[in-house]
Amino acid sequence: MVSACTTRPPGIGSPVEWSSLQNWTSDNQSDVWEGFLKSCQKLSHEQWQEVCHLARNSGDLSDSEVREFFESNFEVRPVYAEGGVTEGLITGYYEPLLEGSWERSEEFRYPLYGVPKDLLIVDLGGIYPELKNMRLRGKLDGNRVVPYYDRAQLDYDQELLQGTEILWVNSIVDAFFLHIQGSGRVQLTDGSTTAVGYAEQNGHPYQSIGKVLTEMGELEKEEVTLFTIKDWLKLNPTRLNEILSKNPSYIFFELRDAQADGPFGSLNVALTPQRSIAVDRNVIPLGAPVWLQTTLPDEKQSPLNKLMLAQDTGGAIKGYVRADIFWGRGDEAEKMAGLMKQQGKLFVLLPKGYSIEKNQTH
Repeated sequence: MVSACTTRPPGIGSPVEWSSLQNWTSDNQSDVWEGFLKSCQKLSHEQWQEVCHLARNSGDLSDSEVREFFESNFEVRPVYAEGGVTEGLITGYYEPLLEGSWERSEEFRYPLYGVPKDLLIVDLGGIYPELKNMRLRGKLDGNRVVPYYDRAQLDYDQELLQGTEILWVNSIVDAFFLHIQGSGRVQLTDGSTTAVGYAEQNGHPYQSIGKVLTEMGELEKEEVTLFTIKDWLKLNPTRLNEILSKNPSYIFFELRDAQADGPFGSLNVALTPQRSIAVDRNVIPLGAPVWLQTTLPDEKQSPLNKLMLAQDTGGAIKGYVRADIFWGRGDEAEKMAGLMKQQGKLFVLLPKGYSIEKNQTH
């Protein structure tokens, strides 16, 4: 017998009760308040103006007061994937620490590059409004726009980006994973520390080398983590370039103030450890609070139910129920980010009466 129920379309659904959020009243929501005010500085859309004005004039609030603010001014909307599925992949990222030098040497010979002058970026949304948030990246070949160099080409021929080096690091593997994390800190030979952050990308799609190693039969899907991938690369140095080149995406960096709050996400505000997430901006509006229900990657699969802020994006963060938790910096942050690949649910908090744009849901 075929059910008469219509499958929910993917994307942000209709409002539900606050009681739908597990442990909503147990969270320390005041931990997100400063981050939310930072988001409001970037939310120019008229649908956010009233609620952000109220937030800016509310002063410092306790957990219960922040909770009351959201309950009074927002509505809860679950996020659905294809077929009405409510669970998706929740991963993590962090701010790594690399060793580097301002000058190239035998030890420090792997460059981090700034944005090359010949990288052409076309904002398609400026030409076709329905393609909002989409950019074309390439380079000119005569009067034609062709794809920019991929990772294999850039790693093989360093003359292609000669003159755009920011600094050099001592590990090609660490540099590769910095590209995946998007930002990091570099301990320099003079004892100082600098910070680098995402500036641009070469236009090629992100490809997970964990997935590549799984498809090659080198790792089992269940055992793939940041650490098992690094161990495999360490044990197979002759295949390093072969595997790394399977991810054609390449990140260009810019120097940032190591003393400032950060790193900065796609919303261009400082990320808050364990409270900022990267999302697919074509599904979830950047700046929106998001209630996350998932588990920790520990033996007990301990519940993790927290209010987060959608303040970042990422090449691997694509899809409806998909989020990447920013864990911060340090060994524990690396551990949690490296192991995190849980199933979870997302509920977007949007101002009452918010109208979902067509390019955010279907």
